[in-house]
Amino acid sequence: MDDMKERFKIIPEVFLLLVKDGQILLMRRFQTGWEDGKYGLPGGHGEEGESMKEGAAREALEEIGVFARPEELEFVLTQHRWNPEPGNPHARVGFYFVPKEFTGEPHNAEPEKCDDVRFFPLDALPSNAIDHVRAAIEAYKVGERYNEHNWEKRV
Repeated sequence: MDDMKERFKIIPEVFLLLVKDGQILLMRRFQTGWEDGKYGLPGGHGEEGESMKEGAAREALEEIGVFARPEELEFVLTQHRWNPEPGNPHARVGFYFVPKEFTGEPHNAEPEKCDDVRFFPLDALPSNAIDHVRAAIEAYKVGERYNEHNWEKRV
């Protein structure tokens, strides 16, 4: 088996689309070392041993203090994207969910990583939204279930 080629690896990501009255909740990254000063969605990496729904529910609680049961998360989009990170280009797959129900008032539960949490109109996202987040929201708005982002730029 030593001559077997190592398999291609993809990093899983989970995101929550919290939409209310035509607006979507976004968070501005702060002191993270990646896309700081730009708006993104509550979310992060899927972790070993959890389903993507469990990961999205975990991230929602950690980042915005909202409790959503995994079974109450509706899958809306998969985004396959190329991340051209200098020195470490790689692929990621994001799973996007909308909570059917949740408890708690969204707030900044990680002030060391985020310096603003607020709702923006779906049709007027901030100019400093993270590119793949903007692409995912646009795909969601038109009912796309699968989106590819940055594949034309891969190395």
